[in-house]
Amino acid sequence: MISFTVILEASFTIPRGKREMAGGEGVDNGGDQNSRMVVESREWVMSAYVSAGVPTTDHLKLRTRKLSLDVHSIRDDHVAVELLWVSVDPYLRGRMSGQEEGLYFPQFALDEAIVIIGIGRVIQSRSSQFSKGDLVISNFFPFSEYSIVAAKFLRVIDQTAGVEISAYLSTLGLPGFAAWVGIEVIGRPKPGSNVFISAAAGGVGMFAGQLAKLKGYRVVGSTGTDEKVKVLKEEFGYDDAFNYNKETDFDAALSKYFPNGIDMYFDNVGGKMLEAVLNHLNPHACIAISGMISQYNKVWTERVGVRNLLNMVGKEVRMEGYLMGSHLHRFEDFTKEMLNYTKEGKLISKHKIYYGMETFIDSLGSMFSSSNIGKVIIQVKP
Repeated sequence: MISFTVILEASFTIPRGKREMAGGEGVDNGGDQNSRMVVESREWVMSAYVSAGVPTTDHLKLRTRKLSLDVHSIRDDHVAVELLWVSVDPYLRGRMSGQEEGLYFPQFALDEAIVIIGIGRVIQSRSSQFSKGDLVISNFFPFSEYSIVAAKFLRVIDQTAGVEISAYLSTLGLPGFAAWVGIEVIGRPKPGSNVFISAAAGGVGMFAGQLAKLKGYRVVGSTGTDEKVKVLKEEFGYDDAFNYNKETDFDAALSKYFPNGIDMYFDNVGGKMLEAVLNHLNPHACIAISGMISQYNKVWTERVGVRNLLNMVGKEVRMEGYLMGSHLHRFEDFTKEMLNYTKEGKLISKHKIYYGMETFIDSLGSMFSSSNIGKVIIQVKP
C-alpha cells in the first residue's frame, strides 16, 4: 500500500491544472455512448481570484458536470471515488488570491475544480491496491461529488483503529500534524516553560495547546470569544486564556498572563499579536510560525508589518516557519503518539461540521469570523 508520506508530499509537488487529478478522467461530454454508468457530479470551481476579503459566489461557483464511472472508462491504476468528507482549512484562502506570494501551494487554476483534503469511498477500481467500498483519504481530491483519482495519491483508512473517521481530517490529519511539529520539532521548550498559543481554539491551536500541556508546559491561549476562553480552560486544559476582542491592548494582556515572560510562541495569526509577543519573549525563546490567518484576506501592501524585530537580536530569539512537506519523515512518529493520546482520552478534538456541498462558502468564511470552535469539516454525504 502506498504510504501517507507520498500522499502528503504530493500536495506540495503536483502541478496545478492537471486534469488527471481534477476529475477529468471519465468525463462524459455527451457523445460517449459506451459509458453505461454516468452520474451528474457537482463541483466547486474557481471562477475568479479574490485579492482581498473573503471569497464569495463571485469567485467560487458550484457547477454540475457529467462523469462516466463505467469501469472501462477508468485508466489502469485509477479509482472512481465518491466524496464523503472535506477538510476546510485556512491555507485554501492563500490559493485563491491570484498572487504567488510564497505561500503553501500554487494558485488554483481558473475554471477548474479546486483541490481539497478529503475522505471518500471507492465505487469502482482499476487498481490492485483498492477495492470497491474502501474508505480512502487524499490531500489532492478535486472538490467534486465524484472523481477519478490516481491510486498513488490515496491511502486506505483503517476503520478498525478505534477512532472516528473525521479524526483523519483533524487529530490524525494535517491540523494535528501541524500542531505536533510546531511543539515537538520546532519549539522543543524545556519542561515548565511558558508557552503561548494564538488562535488557540482553532483546528491547529486546540491540539498545540493540549500537546504542550501533556509535555509539562504552562500554556496560555488567545481566542475570539468568552465561550472559547471557557472551552480552552475547562475542556482543553489550558492554564489560562483571554479574549483578544475584549483585551485589545495585547501588550497589557501579555504582561498580565506572562509575568515571567514567554519561552515559546506558537503563532497562528501573525500581525499585531506577533508584534506584541516580541516584546515579552525571554532570552533564547522560540517562535514557531504555523500560519498568519489575520493577514490572509489582505493584499500584501495592507498587511500589518512587525516593527520590533530587533528584539530577536538582543534576546537571541529563534523564529521558524514550517511546512508539513519538510517533516514527512516524522509522520509515523506523530501518528503513533496522537493515536495513543486519543485512545487514552488525553486529547480532545472538537469539530464544526457543515452538511452538504453547497455549504462550502459559508464554512470557508466562518474561519475568519471567530464563529467556530475546533476543526471545520464538511460532510458531503452520509
